[in-house]
Amino acid sequence: MTKQAVVLLSGGLDSATAAALAAREGWTLNGLTVRYGQVHAVEIEAARRVAQALGMARHVELDVDLKAFGGSALVGDGTVPKSDTGELGADIPATYVPARNTVLLSLALAWAEVLGAERIVIGVNALDYSGYPDCRPEFIAAFEYLASLATKAGVEGRALQIWAPLQQLSKAGIIRLGHELGLDYGLTHSCYDPLPDGRPCGRCDSCILRARGFAEAGLIDPLTSPTT
Repeated sequence: MTKQAVVLLSGGLDSATAAALAAREGWTLNGLTVRYGQVHAVEIEAARRVAQALGMARHVELDVDLKAFGGSALVGDGTVPKSDTGELGADIPATYVPARNTVLLSLALAWAEVLGAERIVIGVNALDYSGYPDCRPEFIAAFEYLASLATKAGVEGRALQIWAPLQQLSKAGIIRLGHELGLDYGLTHSCYDPLPDGRPCGRCDSCILRARGFAEAGLIDPLTSPTT
């Protein structure tokens, strides 16, 4: 019997790398992509490409309209911060979506119970990131504990793991890992505010972190290469 995992698949390089790592370990992947009203909806297409490339058994796209709440530039409430110096701000940025990872993990948990999955894969990172509170190891550990209390599987002693293998890696480390796994980062999308033709803006936090990661890894980003 194959091991089933639910993968929170955004279309970004972190979730793609975490998924590829789980695939290498022999897990059957079930991708969950949530359309939550994000202004960078082009990432949904990227998630589809990654799901196909990794041969996921299932790929569910779910609509949960967090745009109705507002509270984040990523759902159109305010503007996406940009930097011309390549520096990130010190505060939690306007791109933080309130409780997003709590919502996404809850949805993944529900599907995992239905599938009998033993693992939820999430590509959160606690080193090179924008300071979102729901990317911290403490949050992941707390949600795993919650899952043991709030589910039939947990009560019956079939603990479900929230697997966040990239938590302590730098962005460069994540990119090197993906490169070793043979992952095509040209399939992914990271930009929070893409240009009309879908190309990355190069100035938002996510673009800055991605560019810095490729530079430190000594690799060329296929999304910004002149050959693409």
